[in-house]
Amino acid sequence: MNKVMLIGNVGQEPEVRYVDQGVAVARFSLATTERGYTLQNGTQVPDHTDWHNVVLWRRLAEVVEKYVHKGDKLYIEGRIRYTSYDDKQGRRRYVTEIWAENMEMLTPKSAATASQPSQPAGNAAGPSQQPAPGNESEALPF
Repeated sequence: MNKVMLIGNVGQEPEVRYVDQGVAVARFSLATTERGYTLQNGTQVPDHTDWHNVVLWRRLAEVVEKYVHKGDKLYIEGRIRYTSYDDKQGRRRYVTEIWAENMEMLTPKSAATASQPSQPAGNAAGPSQQPAPGNESEALPF
């Protein structure tokens, strides 16, 4: 089984591109932090932050484009993918990415501005749900 679950903060504004036949692809970095603590002998263990490259496709990417911004807290569920490529100097480079299959926005609505509302997102494989023109408020889950 290949399953990853992360809760963290978006480290940069998402980059969204459209590829073959208008399929949306979003990419951004996500920071997860393990909080520091103090051992019984008084030794301080500092916070530790890991950075993850997250990739979302189709409807999830479209949701990210509209609603996700730097600093937002997200729950990401997906799978880990390893790829490699040769750079311009001919050196082999390795990339680790999280291909998200589900995303939940955890930033409270009160913390988002009017132009950055929070919205939970469903499974990437789910049907695309576009509101009818003029009925946007009826299609939003909040």
